[in-house]
Amino acid sequence: MPITFPDQLISSLSAAIGVLTAMITPALLISASGMYILSTSNRLGRVVDRVRAISDRMDSLMHEQEGLELIEERKAALMDQMRRQSARAGLLQRALTVFYLASAVFVLTSLAIGLDALSGVSGLHWLPVSFGMGGACCLLYGSVLLITEARIAVNSLNEEMVFLNRLVETNSARGKMNHGIPVNR
Repeated sequence: MPITFPDQLISSLSAAIGVLTAMITPALLISASGMYILSTSNRLGRVVDRVRAISDRMDSLMHEQEGLELIEERKAALMDQMRRQSARAGLLQRALTVFYLASAVFVLTSLAIGLDALSGVSGLHWLPVSFGMGGACCLLYGSVLLITEARIAVNSLNEEMVFLNRLVETNSARGKMNHGIPVNR
């Protein structure tokens, strides 16, 4: 049995185009979600690379301690960096999940617009609006997660710079104790 639609639902070409235009509009938000997904995936990849580099530095520090200053402080700094990277990875994973969810909700928004236009039920107008608002809320929450992750990254960098300054000061003080002759390591 063929599917028939009431004549009053989509009675003209302009009405049909209006429905299609409304269904395509969430595509812009789907595209925005995709850009967030791409950016967040890249950030997560950089965190993974950073964790591997810290792990390698920790491994070499545990095996090549001869002549190094502040060994225990170095280990503690690396473990602190690892903790921060773990927090960043968790936030980025949550952000990715939220951005994928936003993309799916925006697809549902398009489908709901079509369903609303074809069903003829006057009480369904809330459905696409609700989906659209839900997707926008997902984008907002994901953005907040990314802001939090970026703050952790900057704080981590600042802490690393403070520690490196301590190492330089320690080396400088040691060089002065050796009558201004730099110690080669």
